[in-house]
Amino acid sequence: MKIYTKSGDKGTTSLVGGERVSKYDSRVEAYGTVDELIAFTALLADRMTCEAALEPSVERLRRIESQLMTASALLAVGKGGEGKIAPMSDDAVVYLEQAIDDMQDRLPAITKFTIPGGDERISLCHVCRTVCRRAERAALRADADHGVDGGVLVYLNRLSDYFYVLGRTVASVLGADEILWIP
Repeated sequence: MKIYTKSGDKGTTSLVGGERVSKYDSRVEAYGTVDELIAFTALLADRMTCEAALEPSVERLRRIESQLMTASALLAVGKGGEGKIAPMSDDAVVYLEQAIDDMQDRLPAITKFTIPGGDERISLCHVCRTVCRRAERAALRADADHGVDGGVLVYLNRLSDYFYVLGRTVASVLGADEILWIP
């Protein structure tokens, strides 16, 4: 099978179900941004594998990559594609919430927002967080334009919180000082 089809050479692409849309359609923008988030999530996991104490986080990130593929597929549904992709599971959000709670239980309370820095892996957590926020905004635009699976919107919102707390957790595990925002 060839990887290129030439069908997109004039600026269109197919959604799940066969509908052809422009490559700047809000759904394409949304699933493309989620695709970018998957790549950054994989990079973060790859960079964390050398630290044994971060292995549980690596396992979570691998599961999150798979859940993000589901979110991406759901954002790519067009006319005729309804019902072809199972909706985002409520369990995916619960999984994130449990992971956030577990990490927060082990962290000291803070009164100021933490900002990126201190270690490349901490900064990558924040890259993932900010790309996730952009993906959420893109998904909200797609929802306003076409309607999308509501579970995807909740998942992306919760996932950005996960990446924030993960950054704090990585700092704790590595013994790095958290950089606090002091206005």
